[in-house]
Amino acid sequence: MALTAGIVGLPNVGKSTLFNAITQAGAESANYPFCTIDPNVGIVEVPDHRLTKLTELVQPKKTVPTAFEFTDIAGIVKGASKGEGLGNKFLSHIREVDAICQVVRCFADDNITHVAGKVDPIDDIETINLELILADLESVEKRIGRVGKLAKQKDKEAVFELEVLEMLKEAFESDMPARTVEFTEEQMKIAKGMHLLTIKPVLYVANVSEDDVADPSSNEYVQQVREFAAKDNAEVIVICAKIESEIAELEGEEKEMFLQELGIEESGLDQLIRAAYHLLGLATYFTAGVQEVRAWTFRKGMKAPQCAGVIHSDFEKGFIRAETVAYEDLLDAGTMTAAKEAGKVRLEGKEYIVKDGDVMHFRFNV
Repeated sequence: MALTAGIVGLPNVGKSTLFNAITQAGAESANYPFCTIDPNVGIVEVPDHRLTKLTELVQPKKTVPTAFEFTDIAGIVKGASKGEGLGNKFLSHIREVDAICQVVRCFADDNITHVAGKVDPIDDIETINLELILADLESVEKRIGRVGKLAKQKDKEAVFELEVLEMLKEAFESDMPARTVEFTEEQMKIAKGMHLLTIKPVLYVANVSEDDVADPSSNEYVQQVREFAAKDNAEVIVICAKIESEIAELEGEEKEMFLQELGIEESGLDQLIRAAYHLLGLATYFTAGVQEVRAWTFRKGMKAPQCAGVIHSDFEKGFIRAETVAYEDLLDAGTMTAAKEAGKVRLEGKEYIVKDGDVMHFRFNV
């Protein structure tokens, strides 16, 4: 699953600090705009307690988590759609990702410059959203010019596409992103084919101070972001990028103790990684044997042969059936043998739509 979530935001909101914490990839971080000129790409493991439980159950020789990509994209500024700052380059990098994680500064610190001179998370969000909308509006207007000529000639496909383009143009002129437009299934195919920036799903990441991490609800900026996100049907994850960079260096009991001292059950990074993973429409199935317990990423809605192909193309070509048991059923049974005796293991065919948490063994013949 070569899907990636892009981390965007205004300069100096904590993007690169967050990215470094996620991937420990050492992206340059500095207190001035545009220190990240080329996008940094990092592979992250997806935290999943189910993998730990399956490992305890099966006692394999090795355990392999699933992973996906985060891309750190340099800060956007007002006028990016017209080439301000490093605008055109940044917008092209956003175009290449599948989902957007927008980092929003929700803390005051006189030592860290804010590009607008003040902390105002909603203004920050609207600045970025507007630049993406303006870039999309330009693309749509150009397309209308070409398609409109064919539509005048009564070309059915062009007439249909023009209708979608006009819906998009109307939304953009009202400062509404493409993802808020209510399309039919056929109209959505046209809209998605345009690779618009504002059709991508969005997750807002509220970056707070160390003092607010245990009780983010007391932070008025966080409340503002949550209210805004609710209108966008988007999720908000609250993190303190500075603390997360410290947590990322710890492991095991040391990490658990540090989290307890902070008064939080789970690191913000683990929450963010999981949320971004689901934002991309991804889910996980498992294979479990004495040699290896492994998590595999698939796109929700995929059928058994396609999921088999995630492991190897031969598995998909020669797919016969999939021996399948739900994670919870296997856990309750205690062993695969007990699950079979309880009638919880099913033989699924080519039309089976794989569910998140399925534990699978594929039968194939090439």
